[in-house]
Amino acid sequence: MKLIKTEIEEVVIVEPQLFEDERGYFYEVFNAQRFAEAIGKRIEFVQQNESRSKQGVVRGLHFQLPPHAQSKLVRVTQGEILDVAVDIRQGSPTFGRYVAVVLSAENRRQLFIPRGFAHGFAVRRGDAVVEYLCDSHYAPETEGAIVWNDPALDINWGIDNEPIVSSKDALNRTLDQCERLFDYSEDYYA
Repeated sequence: MKLIKTEIEEVVIVEPQLFEDERGYFYEVFNAQRFAEAIGKRIEFVQQNESRSKQGVVRGLHFQLPPHAQSKLVRVTQGEILDVAVDIRQGSPTFGRYVAVVLSAENRRQLFIPRGFAHGFAVRRGDAVVEYLCDSHYAPETEGAIVWNDPALDINWGIDNEPIVSSKDALNRTLDQCERLFDYSEDYYA
């Protein structure tokens, strides 16, 4: 497993080592010990989710606040997405900035999105099947969201046509309008 740093230190691309021969291929999708050593903290994932979305769909930008804040490890098993993590830790030097990474079945990359970040993705090619591990269970009473097209974030989702967005996501607020966010000075893993 190879970890690739992004413009925001805490958001990390995980690239597996692929072993191929005439039979096919093998790779380790996740190894808790290696992952903890690589990112410097032990993450205990407790829930695995999968979504299937059509080309042109944008989902997000979602997050859960404490005490149910979530880290996510995202991968794609079919299709291609642009995966986005937005820093929503007030006081952070990268507050309001985002990392966007292409994840696909072909490149087998994963994106680690730590607590304190909003997450969303756009399906860029074909139908996409997205799997993600979460280190906290879904808790609707603590969910929050930022509208996908917040002008202050100015995310280029890489979609040619008008995106397909759920009615719920279309009504999300801008980052500036969010009443509760994360505090950069707080350790959400303690």
